Amino acid sequence: MSAPTHKRRWFTICAITASAAFVAIPAGAASGPDGTPFGARALAQLAAERAQSTGGITSRLKADDDGDGGNEADEIAEGADQYAEARTSPGIVAPGAYGAAWQSLTNMRSTSGSWRNVTDLPYNSDDARYRDYDSNSSGGSGNVTGRMAAMAADDDGYVYAGSAGGGVWRSRTGGSHWQPISDRLSSQSTGALALDGTGRLWLGTGEANTNADAYLGSGVYVLSHPHHGTFSTRSRVGGDELESTTIRQLRFGGGKVWAATSEGVWSHSTKKLSGAWKLEFAPNPDYLPGGSKATDDSAAYKNITNDIAIDPKDPSKVVLAVGWRSGDDYNGFYTKGSDGAWTRITSGFGDLPIDADNVGTVTFAHSADGSRYYAIDESPAQMAANPDSGLEGIYSAGSPFGPWTKIADYKQLAADGSALTSSGYMPGVQSWYNQFLTVDPADPQHVYAGLEEVYESKDGGSTWSTVGPYWNFGFSCWSIDPAKQTGDCNQTTHSDQHGVAIGRYHGKSFVYVGNDGGVYKRPVGGSQDASGHATDWTSLNDGTIDTLQYYSVGVGKDLTYGGVSVTGGLQDNGQSVLRSNDKVMGSNFGGDGGDTLTDPANGCNIAEEYVYLAVQITQNCAVNDGSWTTDSSRVTSYNVAPADNATSEARFIAPLAADMKNSSTWIAGGRHIWVQTNGYAIRSGSEWKSVYDLGASRTATAVAASGGKVYAAWCGPCNNQGFARGISVGNADGTGWHDITLPATGTDGTVPNRYLSGFAVDPKNADHVYLAVNGFSRHWTEGPGAGVGHVFESTDGGTTWKDISKNLPDVPANSAVVTPNGGLAVATDLGVVYRAPGRTTWQRVGNLPAVAVLQLRLSPDGKTLYAATHGRGIYTIKVSDCA
Repeated sequence: MSAPTHKRRWFTICAITASAAFVAIPAGAASGPDGTPFGARALAQLAAERAQSTGGITSRLKADDDGDGGNEADEIAEGADQYAEARTSPGIVAPGAYGAAWQSLTNMRSTSGSWRNVTDLPYNSDDARYRDYDSNSSGGSGNVTGRMAAMAADDDGYVYAGSAGGGVWRSRTGGSHWQPISDRLSSQSTGALALDGTGRLWLGTGEANTNADAYLGSGVYVLSHPHHGTFSTRSRVGGDELESTTIRQLRFGGGKVWAATSEGVWSHSTKKLSGAWKLEFAPNPDYLPGGSKATDDSAAYKNITNDIAIDPKDPSKVVLAVGWRSGDDYNGFYTKGSDGAWTRITSGFGDLPIDADNVGTVTFAHSADGSRYYAIDESPAQMAANPDSGLEGIYSAGSPFGPWTKIADYKQLAADGSALTSSGYMPGVQSWYNQFLTVDPADPQHVYAGLEEVYESKDGGSTWSTVGPYWNFGFSCWSIDPAKQTGDCNQTTHSDQHGVAIGRYHGKSFVYVGNDGGVYKRPVGGSQDASGHATDWTSLNDGTIDTLQYYSVGVGKDLTYGGVSVTGGLQDNGQSVLRSNDKVMGSNFGGDGGDTLTDPANGCNIAEEYVYLAVQITQNCAVNDGSWTTDSSRVTSYNVAPADNATSEARFIAPLAADMKNSSTWIAGGRHIWVQTNGYAIRSGSEWKSVYDLGASRTATAVAASGGKVYAAWCGPCNNQGFARGISVGNADGTGWHDITLPATGTDGTVPNRYLSGFAVDPKNADHVYLAVNGFSRHWTEGPGAGVGHVFESTDGGTTWKDISKNLPDVPANSAVVTPNGGLAVATDLGVVYRAPGRTTWQRVGNLPAVAVLQLRLSPDGKTLYAATHGRGIYTIKVSDCA
């Protein structure tokens, strides 16, 4: 997740001030106090961010006190923590939960129909149709897809891309015509990809960029002939030792593969793939599964390891980079002593810090001939105290044992063509989240470093160029001209770098980078302009690779072209809009897209949520040619956030819903339940009315309404430190509100004490409602009242509930929808299940891979079911095929 809307859009404004005189914006556009056409929510958050003097990320952010002051790096951590909390509260989830759920799901009877991907086409973030003031179109990223966590490439034109939630993809043509190759695995989350010396492809599952439990993996797999075939469960290396971990790096040396995981450093023979993994080092073994402190609140953060540096000249000499990004006493570098025990390195490292306060997330890389080693270090102390950057530096040495020399810091990088030159957001501000490092195999002095941007040095770090700037906003070459992609600037990459590889195609070397917008490449000997920006980036997100991470989906009639328009909110890729005649999707809102409302009668009436209930609306799909910069009447998007946004009393992805019987009545949930009755004609946040106060420290997790009756679920506290949940019911006019009495500990047959994630109201009877429950049952969850069950039914307006889970696998449920025939479809973290009308048991809908489905919607005619997946785009299936 890169700079959010408040940060991304601020740069847009700064850029435009250089080329256009601003005019007053109508009140409905919620202009900033300086008269610029910029949302009030964004300016307020930016001001808070700049005013912040201290901060940092704690291992357990509280829903009622995140302490981030609007800092975007903290927002990433908080969003990840909240996503994890929904799946782990009220306690700690034992290893193997997802694997067992996947096995149960694949053993279920499946419906006859098949899913169809509707977003498997290019998604152009610079689409010239959508240059409204809250769009990032013209920033220069071009075609994008979902986050790529790892890359690998060989010299035969084969490229491998590992996504955060959509599995591993292969290209045989240097980065086009992609195919998924890990769909049969129980985890589609990639932590590491690596080719060994014999050409085998190794996959470490479980993305480590966020350390959120939602992205846990199922172990390490190997593909012996990666040019052909796919990963399977039979290709797993070792036993289940690495199940339910994240894996940040895989390294090879001395006939072994080493894995840096969230539960220590492990090793395994590369020759004999059976047999258990060996735990090489865990700084706090008591906190590992089975240990005496395994259920401690901080257990997940006590054995974080980041990388392994193996001396290519002597593979018996190894350095481990160990540490939690926010700091802990165990953070540091370790090596084996003469007695064979791992000990902390306390001297001889030169410029590279060795104290726990300044060793955080670390990445190593070495030259092919072993003559040079490089490292990136994120400092927990600097991240806590410096609002500009958490980067301690980039370093070089002749050996992994040093002495190391600092060759770059954030100020130097900012001065070398970076787009991030403003206080509060400079290179390395998210260095705990964004890191990659690699060396040109043909030149030990030629190194690439990835943070928020891509940096290149051809002289071993003496000088640097920002070859992949964050975006082009703010550069003199940029303009909003819809006749051009990004003014007179060259295309850049998407922001937030995670993976890198160098390979050859048709005899030419290319560098491939993976980031929050997918995959990009350029020649290793590529060209730069006078500012040091690359002139030859190519987006490889051609539509055949769809790893888009949707939080939501909306469907409405396309009154211009016929058919339907499909929209959805995405992780760091804004809001996508797909008109019925489109060959390319466009992006009409920037930053992160959360929940969304789309008018079934008119698909260009859209409400898009950023984060924390920051709501935007448009009534023309946000079509705009950018002329709003000189004519205020041309603005077509409006900030309409309820007050809980300004007070930070809403969840990262907050619930938003329209009344099923009256699309002009909307419900939004933060600490308060908000109602507005002007539908898509709303123009100001002041039009929302608070109809119920859930109470201090409580925040809404789900809302629904039908015929004026409103259901709201909440949590508070929302983590495992005293987790509590509840349901409140009332009317949209503010009358009749009350809290439903639920057993505090979720006894059998009653609603468990877990995260309540969604309602589905019977369109024929507002008192008949279903509830989707996240997390895992007490079989897997060590916590008070975890209970059992994932789907519950009430026929008396929520007063009493009955568990109807039956044969449903024990898997987190995210949302539900009642189909026109009376059936019930439920979205889970591993696909979609369906209960036919009159039946009591569940079936698996189609055969989606093991990808989280976060939201379900029906088409305007009720005949088609749409599924928003968090890693594989949007899929549809006919409701009639669910039987």
